[in-house]
Amino acid sequence: MPGTVAAVGVLATGLLLGASLLSVGTAAVWSQRLAGAADAAALAAADAASGAVAGVPCERAAHVAATVGAEVIACELDGLVATVTLGATYGVMPVSVAARAGPPPAAP
Repeated sequence: MPGTVAAVGVLATGLLLGASLLSVGTAAVWSQRLAGAADAAALAAADAASGAVAGVPCERAAHVAATVGAEVIACELDGLVATVTLGATYGVMPVSVAARAGPPPAAP
């Protein structure tokens, strides 16, 4: 009987650890996916600001953000440099990621 209780305890601990690791792994994947979308949205906005592609920069960013189920929280243009902040939810937690894109700074 004591061996059965110990086995159930070890099994429950293993299952709990596995579920925890699965949750953390899923959150990490979601974070990277959202960061990639923020980078792409900032690039799309910068391309539209420079005239490389047609469209309104922040609308371009919103279109890219929508592909992963995120929304644009902030979209700022400083010349040809675009800074985009995306927001989404992971479970019940709100998540936001910012990215910046534009031409390289001028050499001194």
